[in-house]
Amino acid sequence: MTDAGGTGATTAPGAIEVKTDLETLLELLALEEIGEDKFLGVHPRQVGSRTFGGQMVAQALIAAGRTVTGTTRDVHAINAHFIRGGDVKKPIEYHVDRHRDGRAFANRQVTAYQDGNEIFVMLAAFQDFGTGLEHSVELPDVAYPDALPPLGDHFVGYEDRLQMFVDALKPIDMRYANDPAWILQGTGEKLNHNRVWMKADGDLPDDAIFHAATMGYASDTTVLDSIITTHGLSWGFDRIVAATVNHSIWFHRPFRFDDWALYATESPVAAGSRGLATGRFFSMDGLLLATVVQEGLIRHFPRKA
Repeated sequence: MTDAGGTGATTAPGAIEVKTDLETLLELLALEEIGEDKFLGVHPRQVGSRTFGGQMVAQALIAAGRTVTGTTRDVHAINAHFIRGGDVKKPIEYHVDRHRDGRAFANRQVTAYQDGNEIFVMLAAFQDFGTGLEHSVELPDVAYPDALPPLGDHFVGYEDRLQMFVDALKPIDMRYANDPAWILQGTGEKLNHNRVWMKADGDLPDDAIFHAATMGYASDTTVLDSIITTHGLSWGFDRIVAATVNHSIWFHRPFRFDDWALYATESPVAAGSRGLATGRFFSMDGLLLATVVQEGLIRHFPRKA
C-alpha cells in the first residue's frame, strides 16, 4: 500500500506494524465494555513483575469517564488504593458504581478485579468547571524542556543497572530539570525534590478524559524519587523495595497533556516503612494544573560493609 504522503513508500504484505509507545498506551485506554458499567483492560507487552500503578489509575479513569455521559463534567479528583499487586499475565476487570449524578457533580467508584479478587479501588469525582476565587503557588525556577536532554540520554552508561527502566514502555516524553537519582547517587549529592517536564509523546484525542488519564499514568512515575534522593539513594544501585499504597490527584483546571507540564515533587516525610510524596503539575506559563499525593511502601536494605 502506498503511503498517503506521496513518497512512494510501501508496506509489504504481512508486515508487522510497529506502534509507538503512545499508541500502545492509547490502546490500553480503549477498554472493552463487557457488561453494564463493566470494562476490561489489558496489559502492554513491556511489563514489570506486577501491574504498573499508573496503568490502573489511567484505565480506571477511562472506565469512570465512560459512565459520565451527556454532560460537560470533567474529572476533578481521584483517590485510589492499591490492594494487591496486579498479575501482568491476566486482564483486569473494572466495575463502576454510580454513587451520584447531581446537577453539577457526579461521583463514581471503580473497583478492579482479577480472578474475583479486588486489586484496586478508586473514587472519582466529576464537576462542571466554574469560575470563582483563584490563586496558586508559583512555577519553580527551572530550565525549560527544549533546553534539557531526553530521558534516554540519562540512561547511557547505566543500562545494566537500570534495565527495567530502559525496557519499560515510554509513552511520556520526560525531561529532567535536575540530575536523576542514579546520577546523584554517583556524586554523593542528596536532593529533597525532583523537577521533571512531561507530556504525551505525541498528540492525544481532544476528549479531556484522555488527557486526565495520561497525566494519571505519568503521575505514578518519578513521584517517589524525592523520598530516596533525600537520603542519597537510587534505584538500581541501592537495595530498595517500593510499592504504591495509595494515590490521589486533584485536577484544578482544564489542560492538554500533549503540551509540556512540569512535575515538581518533594517528600515531606518518611516513617513506619512508608514514604509520602507530593507533586504539582504546572503549565509552561505557570498555571498549577493538578496536585498529586502518593504514599508508598519504602524499604531500604543497606549493604553490609
